[in-house]
Amino acid sequence: MVVLSKIYTKTGDAGETALGNGARVAKHSIRVSAYGTVDETNATVGLARQHARGDVDEALKRISNDLFDLGADLCTPDRHLDPTLGYTPLRMIESQILRLESEIDAMNDRLTPLRSFILPGGTALAAHLHLCRTVCRRAERLVVETATMEDVNPEAVKYLNRLSDWFFVAGRIANNDGRDDVLWVPGLTR
Repeated sequence: MVVLSKIYTKTGDAGETALGNGARVAKHSIRVSAYGTVDETNATVGLARQHARGDVDEALKRISNDLFDLGADLCTPDRHLDPTLGYTPLRMIESQILRLESEIDAMNDRLTPLRSFILPGGTALAAHLHLCRTVCRRAERLVVETATMEDVNPEAVKYLNRLSDWFFVAGRIANNDGRDDVLWVPGLTR
């Protein structure tokens, strides 16, 4: 159980932060940048939820919770796990990825295949979902980069990869099942 009775601690005033395993690292470390961008992705989900209703809103609510799980996973590297912590770190698992895949497949069944790339936009929800997608892709790039230098749960990378696809397909659903997608016209403004 998390208890936050005091929001500021002053422990980060020198430019360091604590990981979930108790280790202190620079706030600009690649790991902190990665899970910070996951948090940023989650903030964009909160914006998208302002325009979502029904099943899409419920899915975004689940995704928001998953993103907190992902942040907890990323902030606790395995190889430096202190056995005195007294808890098992939270990790992303395959069922979270499979749920996204199932939801993507169900949404995609409603759509006609694309014959052009689409531009971000259309409805307010679609535009926000495209923002979610691009921030999620940045988080994925940072997590992949982190994995080249440090321990990262492979399921974390898979989850972000699938989630950006989820945002893309959900954006099409938000555009009247793709009928109101904004299509890219190559060279249109030449």
